[in-house]
Amino acid sequence: MEKSKKWLILTIVGVVSLLGGIVCLIVALLQPEPEVLGLTFPQIPSTSTDTSTYSDLTGLKISADQKTAPTYCIQTPNGMDGARPQAGLDQAGVVFEAIAEAGITRFAAIYQAPTSAVIGPIRSLRLYYLQWDTPFDCTIVHAGGADDALAAVRNGGYKDLTENYTYMYRGSAGNRLWNNLFTTSTLLSTMNTDRGYGGSEVHGFTRMTPKESKQDLVDQNIATKLSIVEAADSDTSTLTPKVTDISVHFGGIASFNVNYKYDLTTNSYLRSYQNGMAHEIYTCPDSNLGEVNPESACTLKQLSPTVVVAMVVSEKKAWDNYHEDITTLGSGEAYVFQNGYAIKGRWEKNTVADQIKFYDESGVEIALAPGQTFVEAVPNYGSIDF
Repeated sequence: MEKSKKWLILTIVGVVSLLGGIVCLIVALLQPEPEVLGLTFPQIPSTSTDTSTYSDLTGLKISADQKTAPTYCIQTPNGMDGARPQAGLDQAGVVFEAIAEAGITRFAAIYQAPTSAVIGPIRSLRLYYLQWDTPFDCTIVHAGGADDALAAVRNGGYKDLTENYTYMYRGSAGNRLWNNLFTTSTLLSTMNTDRGYGGSEVHGFTRMTPKESKQDLVDQNIATKLSIVEAADSDTSTLTPKVTDISVHFGGIASFNVNYKYDLTTNSYLRSYQNGMAHEIYTCPDSNLGEVNPESACTLKQLSPTVVVAMVVSEKKAWDNYHEDITTLGSGEAYVFQNGYAIKGRWEKNTVADQIKFYDESGVEIALAPGQTFVEAVPNYGSIDF
């Protein structure tokens, strides 16, 4: 009897000790991680409670009703024959730049719920711009275009707005020459209502959230690892960017080559031409100015996108030896510049309806930082230097 009682007591003591050890282990696991190199790493919650709405075009936080707001893909010239400075280009969430003809570049600028009083100038469409525009479910805004592009718009079920003086107007500034066709955010909204186009289902680039991008900026530019919470509140002014200067050469006319200078203060890339002149545009925030010349009603600012993507494309002269023939489907080399660093990889687009995906050299898809993104379509005979 005494022996049985002794074994019972020992068993109870053992069970209590075991339970105590388990409790201690759980408490230890719940404690903040120890300091490393003098830095304390707070724990990151395992589940996200972020219920914010983010734009499929820019990745920025927006209101819920803006998620499906109409998008507009506007053909914008960049020639030296009166196209510069453009108006409203700072409000485009994504801008594609490629050679349109004779070495002269042109933009396909994608806007969602713009508020700019003046947007333009507006010029003609090319097929490759249309194929880049397609995933954004936008109204194609242009002034005529190449025959193959116009046929694709007519037969492809696109929402279309070509040169139209109900929803566009001609500016009167003499130095614009034929680059004087403009629209406004109000006119675009009216057109969308009049034609019953409704909202847009945007299939944009893969994006980081603003908080993830801030974490990425810190991780890529300093050697220490901070938590997302700590990075979001940290002072980034002391960071050292890895890549500060980018040059894109289109392999044709030098005046259309561009440089980007990274600005840590704004975490953006100041855009200039090869000669060092800043690429200035008219910013026109007041949407109630009416049909005006941007020169008389808007102010100048330097373009500074948050992300620059340079993708190498297969390009050659078209049948007329004047326009361009650019391959938009398939894959090619690409460089993503964001948060002060560069990623070498490749781009991939399988069908016209598919959005372009970007992958690093390990095959991992690259999520772009939120904000305005410039996509440079660099010919296989051009160059990208940084």
